[in-house]
Amino acid sequence: MIYSTDKQYHIGLRHGDCGRYVILPGDPKRCAKIAAYFDDAELVADSREYVTYTGYIDGEKVSVTSTGIGGPSAAIAVEELVRCGADTFIRVGTCGGMSLEVCGGDLVIATASVRQEGTTREYAPIEFPAAADFEVTTALVQAAKRTGYTYHTGIVQCKDSFYGQHEPEKMPVSHELLHKWEAYGKLGVKASEMESAALFVLGSYLDVRTGTVLLTVGNQNRQDKGLENILHHDTEPAILTAIEAIRELIRLDRE
Repeated sequence: MIYSTDKQYHIGLRHGDCGRYVILPGDPKRCAKIAAYFDDAELVADSREYVTYTGYIDGEKVSVTSTGIGGPSAAIAVEELVRCGADTFIRVGTCGGMSLEVCGGDLVIATASVRQEGTTREYAPIEFPAAADFEVTTALVQAAKRTGYTYHTGIVQCKDSFYGQHEPEKMPVSHELLHKWEAYGKLGVKASEMESAALFVLGSYLDVRTGTVLLTVGNQNRQDKGLENILHHDTEPAILTAIEAIRELIRLDRE
């Protein structure tokens, strides 16, 4: 693995400023909330959409870095964090449910992602799968079981256009969007979000571990079918699951 002693251009970190374990929320405002679960957390960088706190969990240096929205900014964060010494990443974010059994407030632990976005096409041919790391995914599942939250595992859809999902009929390519959405439903895709495909493909390319746990805000397919669709915005369950997963990974890595 290639490290850099220079300050990274976008995230503003140098090698050693972050831990090997990094939680990746999209929203910079979530960083302080996540860092509150660290011991001795300190703000170490605040640059553009990238806010980083570093502290300790069970005596191991860990960090939280925001990625902003979408694959391009998430890819930049992962590229530069790896150069600073990180090798294990857990995305903590939100999603919209797609499968009818996925309700608002549920967690979705992604095993892989549909690459309906552009960032990963500059890293890998489209035939290459965007798959989460098995160890990280297993740790997330065990953490969700311990915390008692309702969770689902499976494939998520990753896209570049938020409104292309929520208002596809208004788009010039509405026919394509609607038919792909229908196909993903038939294939059992659990939820839709915007960063995991980039995270997973970069994990393969850079030989680092990646995983994703998402809070389901709501499910537009349930709403369209007249089913109950209560919206949830509290990301605390996803955060706590990620924290517990990192504790498990630290324990396993020490063994």
